[in-house]
Amino acid sequence: MSRLFWSLTPLREEVRDLAAVYRLPADLRGRLVLSVTDMAAPEFEAGHPVRLTAVRDASGTGAHLAVTLTAPRAGSPLQAGGLALTALAASATSVTWNITLPAPESTLPGGTRRADRPEHGPGAPADHTGAADEELRAALALADGLAAERRRLKHELAETNAGVLALYVHLEEREEEAGQAHGRVLRELEDALRPEPLEVEGVELAVHFAPADPGAPTGGDLYDWFTLPDGTVHITVVDALGHGVRGIRTAITVTHAVRTLALEGHSLDSVLARSHHILMSFDADLMATVLLARLDVVTGELQLANGGHPAPVLVRTSGTARYLASRGRGIGHPGSGSEGVRRERLDPGDLLLLYTDGLLEGRKDPAEGERRLIASARTHAGRPLREVPPAIAADMHSVVPHADDTLALAVRITPRIPPSAPPRPA
Repeated sequence: MSRLFWSLTPLREEVRDLAAVYRLPADLRGRLVLSVTDMAAPEFEAGHPVRLTAVRDASGTGAHLAVTLTAPRAGSPLQAGGLALTALAASATSVTWNITLPAPESTLPGGTRRADRPEHGPGAPADHTGAADEELRAALALADGLAAERRRLKHELAETNAGVLALYVHLEEREEEAGQAHGRVLRELEDALRPEPLEVEGVELAVHFAPADPGAPTGGDLYDWFTLPDGTVHITVVDALGHGVRGIRTAITVTHAVRTLALEGHSLDSVLARSHHILMSFDADLMATVLLARLDVVTGELQLANGGHPAPVLVRTSGTARYLASRGRGIGHPGSGSEGVRRERLDPGDLLLLYTDGLLEGRKDPAEGERRLIASARTHAGRPLREVPPAIAADMHSVVPHADDTLALAVRITPRIPPSAPPRPA
C-alpha cells in the first residue's frame, strides 16, 4: 500500500485502518497514529504532501509491517527523535517504523481476507468510530498499570527499608549489648588486677582511675600498694606504653617485678634498674614510666624514686604546694633507673598526690596544666581524702577533655591519737 496525503484526517484514518487490518493492539495503534501525525503535521502546515507506504514482510522469524512516511518536498531533514513509537530508520525525507505483527493475521474480522480488502479511494468507507477513545483508554490503562506498579514497588521499598532499619536497630542493640558485656568483663578483670584497699594505721590512701575509652576500661595506667616487713608503705605508679590488653599486661608485669624486688629487700634506688634488666629479657619492646614511693607512717619520712614519671605534688597544711621533682629514666629506655632517691617528710594533714600524665595531657601549654594542677590540689587538699582524687581529675578535665587513661592517687598522714593513760587505782 502506498498513498499520498494532503491533510491529517485521512492520514490518521489510513493508519487506523492499517492497524485494524493487521490487528494491532490499541496502545500500539495509538503510538503509531501519534508518531505519524507528529511527522506529517509540519509538512501539511507548509502545504507539502506526504506519502504513507505499508509493506508486510513475512521473511525471517514472524511477520513484520514496515510503515514509511515520506515527505518528498521537506524543507529540512526530518527529525525522528522523541516519537511515541521509536522509528527503525530515518533519512532526510523519510521515517520508517518496523512493527511485529501478531499471528495469525491472514483473515480479517468477519472472515474477509486481506486480499478482499478495498483500497481507500475517494469516498471509500472508513469507519473508525471510537478508535481514538479506545486508544485513549489503552493509554490510560497503561498509565494506571504503571501507577499501580509504582505504588507496589514503593510499598515493597518501604517494607524493605523498614526491614533494613529494624535490622540495623537490632544490630545496634546487639552491638551495644556486646560492648556492655565486654566492658563488664574488662571492669571485672581490672578490679581483680588492682590491689585491695590498704588499711594501715596512721595513713590514708585514695585513688581515682578514668579510662580514655569507657567501653574498654583496661589500660596502661596501674598502681600497687603494700606494706614492707618493717611496716613501711610502698606505692608504685606505672604508666605503660599502649592501651587495652597489651597496656595492662605491661603494667602488671612491671608492678609484679617491682613488688618482688621490694619484698626481697632491695634498696629503693636500685629497684627500677633491676626491674629493667629482668623484664628486658622477657619483652624487649616493653616501655613504661614508673614512680616509686615509700612512706614511714610513724616518722613521716618519704622516699621517692622516679623513672621518667611526672613529679608528684605535695600540699602542706599551711597551703603551700610544690612538685617533688627527681630525675630518672623509665623501664625499656636506655639507662633505665632512678638517678637517686629524693627524701621529704610528711606532717599530719599534708597531702601527697601521685598521678599519671593523663591528668595533664590535651593541653597546648604543659606549664599551664602544671599550674592548674597545683591550684586544684591546694583547693581540694582539705576535703575527705576519698573525694580529693576525683575532684582534682574533674578540675583538670573541665577545660580540655582527657584523651588518655588517668590515674590520681592521694596519700595523707593522719594524726596519731596517744593511748589513754590507765585509770589510777582507787
